[in-house]
Amino acid sequence: MRKNVCVIITNRANFARMKSLLIEIKKSKKLNLQIILSGSALSHRFGQLEHELRKNKLLPIAKSFFLIDGSDPITQAKSTSLAITEFATIFSKIKPNMVVTVGDRYETMATAIASAYMNIPLAHLQGGEVSGNLDEMVRHSITKLASYHFTTTKKSKERVIKLGEEKSRVFFSGCPGMDLLKFCQKKINKNFFNKVNYTGIKFLFNKKYLLVVNHPVSTENKKYNLKQINILLKTLTKINMHKIMFWPNADAYSDIISSQMRTFREKYKNNDFTFIINASPEDYATLLNNASCLVGNSSSFIREGSQLGIPALILGNRQSKREVGKNIIQCDYKPNQIIKKIKFQIKKKKYKKQKIYGNGNAGKLIAKTIEKINPTIKKQITY
Repeated sequence: MRKNVCVIITNRANFARMKSLLIEIKKSKKLNLQIILSGSALSHRFGQLEHELRKNKLLPIAKSFFLIDGSDPITQAKSTSLAITEFATIFSKIKPNMVVTVGDRYETMATAIASAYMNIPLAHLQGGEVSGNLDEMVRHSITKLASYHFTTTKKSKERVIKLGEEKSRVFFSGCPGMDLLKFCQKKINKNFFNKVNYTGIKFLFNKKYLLVVNHPVSTENKKYNLKQINILLKTLTKINMHKIMFWPNADAYSDIISSQMRTFREKYKNNDFTFIINASPEDYATLLNNASCLVGNSSSFIREGSQLGIPALILGNRQSKREVGKNIIQCDYKPNQIIKKIKFQIKKKKYKKQKIYGNGNAGKLIAKTIEKINPTIKKQITY
């Protein structure tokens, strides 16, 4: 009898991290894939993912609407509570043998709480990582609620075990997002922008460009996030190179960043910017692979960036103390430092590729491991 494996998809980055695993579970003769599409993945504002899922024949078994409009900490907390209710209701209907979730966001916390209280074993991906903000607190909390752990680095595996988890339940798998890098295009097709939702200049990729992703820091306040995004946007206008910039994720204060980006876009219509709302994981990886420098605070610059050897400048403290490759340099939101370090990274062209976050076979490894597991929620701290 096949095991029902329920995977929660909540946003575009979440889907990119899970896609190869979804495909492997769907191919398995021992597992039955149950996809729940939820959160910002269902929002027009953040680029709906249902079309992308259906294109890959990954059909959702259920949808969960719980995202409260607004981007204050209170809306994030309330969205979490609604998500717990939504997931619990869906779990009671589809009766999964195991739930799989990834990362450290509020939707992941909701998934973990609903699973634990309904006695459904939870498999958690990306536990044990360090990032120095609210995400880290949430991530370690989910580790204690999860029954099985698939870590993206060897050091992360060690941390999960130090948190008191049984060694037999902790597996070093690498990050499934790395599996998609084999589909990176060495050159970008001139029709690229026919496939993505964008505003601004339709760049022809005949020149170098910066790829910019700047998410909010939810442990700070509105004033902090407003100041940082304004500094970054104004600084980027001083760099004589095309900028491709992605909309932020749905964390608290994302509206602050989105609003400043829209205001900036209207004020500097003739400037060298393209703003992308959403792209497929493969198209995003291709943009990463062809960029002269990655700028902002996205973990993809650290994970995929190190595997591809693309120069990256990480700004601020959102990724503080995360394991990084040689492609990374860091600085605060100071205009002169940003310009100086971007120029330094552009001259580097490429760094030696590093496989800190896995070998590109994580999806297959995780699926095969789940096939062998006899899921149980019972565990105890080991000390």
